[in-house]
Amino acid sequence: MSSVRRARPEDAAEVLRLRQLMIDSLWGDGDSGGSDWHAESLPTLRERLGEEDGDFAAFVVDRAGRPGALAALVAGTVEYRIGRAGNPRGRVGYVFSVATDPDARRRGYARACMTELLAWFRARGAGHVLLNAAPEAEPLYASLGFTRDADPSMRLPL
Repeated sequence: MSSVRRARPEDAAEVLRLRQLMIDSLWGDGDSGGSDWHAESLPTLRERLGEEDGDFAAFVVDRAGRPGALAALVAGTVEYRIGRAGNPRGRVGYVFSVATDPDARRRGYARACMTELLAWFRARGAGHVLLNAAPEAEPLYASLGFTRDADPSMRLPL
């Protein structure tokens, strides 16, 4: 298996490609919004990938035999929320992108990337980690110790 590494600014276009793959797999009914947003997102993503000590990180696996291409991606952020019992410092990790190219699946790439991201969250003092899981990915997350929460989430597009 290829080794996991932290994504760099030059990986931004591939990170967006893999994120689009994840979005399309979740909303395959044509409601993914397409990829028109990539050009606008790219400069900010490049900047964020260059912030070594920032609150955002992405971990990737390079595509064997294809320089500059990625096979897998996991990305997340650490956020501050007012502390509470069980997390008095109020630091929360949030995983928001996990994607592997279809022909590179079942090789442990997502697990390896998640392991690195979880270590990154721990190093930044996160008290817990949140993510939304597609049903087919739930066994992976459960094997890493994630449990289902009753989700009272609501959303307001701005």
